[in-house]
Amino acid sequence: MEKAFVAQRVAKKLFVTEAAVDGALAEASELMSEMLRARKDVGVSMVFADDAAAKMVEAIKALSEARTAMVAVHNELNEAKLRLGIRAKMGIEPKPASMADTSETTLRQVR
Repeated sequence: MEKAFVAQRVAKKLFVTEAAVDGALAEASELMSEMLRARKDVGVSMVFADDAAAKMVEAIKALSEARTAMVAVHNELNEAKLRLGIRAKMGIEPKPASMADTSETTLRQVR
């Protein structure tokens, strides 16, 4: 099989994985925000569910570390591609829509 097609197959999985990690990090951050807002809305003290909040912070940190690792994987695979002699994108499809830059920004009200 031609190297460029193999590289394309790997690149597709890389982009999907990167998007999944970013998505998980965004969802976890929103969950943390919702947990903090819920505590305030219910009117309980900061010590209520503090263990859960601390675990959530650990999870966000782990996802952040996973994101950093994926950036390193991306860079390593790019170097491997160059070592294989694949210099151009050679028809590699664009990144998934979830990773594409958009001109629209979604805003939401924060309380």
